[in-house]
Amino acid sequence: MEFSGQRWALGIEYDGAGFSGWQLQAGPRTVQEELERALASVAGQPIRVSVAGRTDAGVHAVCQVVHFDSPVVRPEIAWVRGSNRFLPRDVSVLWARAVPQDFHARFSATGRSYRYLILNRRERPALAANRATWVPQLLDHLAMQGAANRLLGTHDFSAFRAAGCQAKNPVRSLRRLTIERRGDLLIATVEANAFLHHMVRNLMGTLLFVGRGERPADWVAEVLASRDRRLAGTTAPADGLYFLRAAYPDEYALPVCSDVLFGA
Repeated sequence: MEFSGQRWALGIEYDGAGFSGWQLQAGPRTVQEELERALASVAGQPIRVSVAGRTDAGVHAVCQVVHFDSPVVRPEIAWVRGSNRFLPRDVSVLWARAVPQDFHARFSATGRSYRYLILNRRERPALAANRATWVPQLLDHLAMQGAANRLLGTHDFSAFRAAGCQAKNPVRSLRRLTIERRGDLLIATVEANAFLHHMVRNLMGTLLFVGRGERPADWVAEVLASRDRRLAGTTAPADGLYFLRAAYPDEYALPVCSDVLFGA
């Protein structure tokens, strides 16, 4: 039977520190569970969402995108403020848009962006705990950038995928990997057409070896060419990772979320 309701896209942000990741699980608290519960309260019946990019435990989102089909009529404001009324404080719906039936939060995306935050100072964080990765050793961000430049382009990123990654094709197009220092904070921005499981955290873990002076910048190119995960750096902690945004064709006219943390 053909669906006769409306497909909606939502932009949401969340603090991942209190969640066991995005995906619905039996037992642990997840973002998907909280969002679907809130949407069901607005719709008066169960709602199931699809997401642009699943995040692991402890990973945050500045503007995650989901879509769902609703058989009931509700205005945009109801999906936003109505859902926020039922959501916990660590999840918020930012916007809602009616979209055509061919829109898919995951498969319609033409790219995805992540941000990774590193607090680089000797003293452990209090305010930034669970929101940035603490590295007490002084990092050479220029060396990290030099190494990052060697990873740009379309490559087989098998050396930077998790052992349990289920992607059939390890080839990805890395469009941007920049490392910026603002005082004690290092800000990495990573953009690609798509990502492998743990790819961003494994890239950052590898770049940290360079930043600490333990490996030269050329080493990352050798790791990339090897396609061997055992040769790369350790997986960087989840607390510094943020799903920044997903990109979609202009025809869907979805809002472009700003980065509320740094205004980018």
